[in-house]
Amino acid sequence: MQNIFPRITTRGFYDLKTGKTLVKIPYRLYPKKKFDEFINSKELTIMIHGLRNNNSGALSKFVIAQNRLKQLKYNHHVVGFSYDSNTAGVQYSSQVIHALNVGIIIAKKNGKNLAKFISDFRNKSPITKIRLIGHSLGTHVILNTIIELSKKSKNKGIIESVHFFGGSIPNDSLQPKNFGKNVENIVKSKIKNYYSPSDEVLRIADDENWVLTPIGYKGAVGKVSSKYSQILVKPKNHRFSSYASTLKSFP
Repeated sequence: MQNIFPRITTRGFYDLKTGKTLVKIPYRLYPKKKFDEFINSKELTIMIHGLRNNNSGALSKFVIAQNRLKQLKYNHHVVGFSYDSNTAGVQYSSQVIHALNVGIIIAKKNGKNLAKFISDFRNKSPITKIRLIGHSLGTHVILNTIIELSKKSKNKGIIESVHFFGGSIPNDSLQPKNFGKNVENIVKSKIKNYYSPSDEVLRIADDENWVLTPIGYKGAVGKVSSKYSQILVKPKNHRFSSYASTLKSFP
């Protein structure tokens, strides 16, 4: 099953050392014919993985997402969004900050790629509800997808719902002065944030000032959209599998 798991991919589109764009096309589909089967389906959920995932690592996260949603009686289509998050040097403490920053650059750029897929797919299948699940760095992809989609008024409400797990975007991202208005415009029903003050990876990132306080660490701050809610969870660690096990219902 893993060899044929349907996914949107931008693998090889960005330089893993610098984040420089290498390929100008928006995305590839694999297997392409599978996505034709999704047209006019009721729902499509896209899972976006985090940092330090090569192609096979990303694939395992997609399978985890699909299996967990099936356990929760969600019987609609689940696909993955696979991007260049296995940045060079991320496994070495002396290079981790640079590798993380490159990862954020690539994740932000991928917002444009995923936004293009979503708009293309909805043009073919306007009745399909599109839901997004993002883990860790994947929340940067989602936020920038929303920002990109909000540039066109026709995209109002194009994303049905968003679920963040261990999100690494700043905890003030959803305030109206930042990107709250974009979220309000593009996300139709709800955005749920599963956060954990016991997440060691996010705690270190916050303590060392590698990123601004992550939304997945202490939750959002300030005024946010009425569509937003946050759920305090206690995963075993920062891995997506641990966060997925805390999910009690979907969507």
